[in-house]
Amino acid sequence: MHIAFIVTRADSIGGAQIHVRDLAFRLQADAHTVTVLAGGEGELTRMLCEKNVSWRIIKNLVRPIRPGKDFLAILETRRLLKKLKPDIVSTHTAKAGMVGRIAAWSLGIPCLFTAHGWQFAEGISSFQRFIVETIERFTAKMCRKIITVSEYDRLLALRRKVAKAEKLITIHNGMPDVQESSRAPEKPEDPGRPVRLIMVARFQAQKDHPALLAALAGLCEENWTLELVGDGPDREKTRELAEKLNAARRIDFAGQRRDISARLAEADVFVLASKWEGFPRSILEAMRAGLPVVASDVGGCGESVVEGVTGYLVAKENPEALRERIRELIKSPEKRRSMGAAGRKRFEDNFTFNAMYEKTLGVYREIIPSR
Repeated sequence: MHIAFIVTRADSIGGAQIHVRDLAFRLQADAHTVTVLAGGEGELTRMLCEKNVSWRIIKNLVRPIRPGKDFLAILETRRLLKKLKPDIVSTHTAKAGMVGRIAAWSLGIPCLFTAHGWQFAEGISSFQRFIVETIERFTAKMCRKIITVSEYDRLLALRRKVAKAEKLITIHNGMPDVQESSRAPEKPEDPGRPVRLIMVARFQAQKDHPALLAALAGLCEENWTLELVGDGPDREKTRELAEKLNAARRIDFAGQRRDISARLAEADVFVLASKWEGFPRSILEAMRAGLPVVASDVGGCGESVVEGVTGYLVAKENPEALRERIRELIKSPEKRRSMGAAGRKRFEDNFTFNAMYEKTLGVYREIIPSR
């Protein structure tokens, strides 16, 4: 089978790009043909080159809504698909989902869309929600299936009447496992060693780095360090806030990293402060590494984090609640160990890549005969 993936950006590595990358690698290893179409080059295309996965650029595909360029992107994508003749088109991220579905529908190619968190979730501006909902209702008619990566997103799509129930299916994200050396080892008791906190997230409006820094500013008496992995437009603003709160000396702005599993293995506690989410892969990476998780209770986070068992869920934009949960884990090595072990087992039981892959492959096979 020939699968064409379409994703908006290749210069930024987030959940959607990792999802496409991992599926592309496995499908090609299983003797399927894969082509990835993206709006430009970057880290994703470099990774694809390393595994000899074919890719093409859609030069007019950009993230902001630009009617003129969007129309050209549809025509450009249609020309590429007509030449490639894939059996299935699998679209990811909102703009690629719109462009790819229209182009595939116009050629009669079976198409599906994977929603990596809806752009009309709570926390997003009402104007953007209105625009995105309108587009999603229109393009939902042009695809055979919509995969949501959390049950929260499936139910949200139903409530907002984006698509009918029979078109929507939840397939939770899954992650390839790592070697035992990339899991957080049981660290020896050392009262003088700081507790290492880590957050892996892009610096942008969706992620609430300011709430995390405000929480930690009230923990000056505790012994901790924080590593912030990621890049994005708000990185320098966040660095300035850390300076203002007198917390910068304890914080490492590590930038975009490829060795995420190694960074997690060195940490003690994973934190994800967000204003909205779909089903964060970073939480699964942390559970895979055997770390306790403190996360904002938004989107599908509660479908991975079990409150009080694998970590804690706190109200969004609430630095005080975030502070108290982090304080608990800083003070209790036993809680860190027990929650980390419970998270690792939950990952093994529910969120492996193989489980996600087989379910996704089942959807592909289901929609091909209907062509």
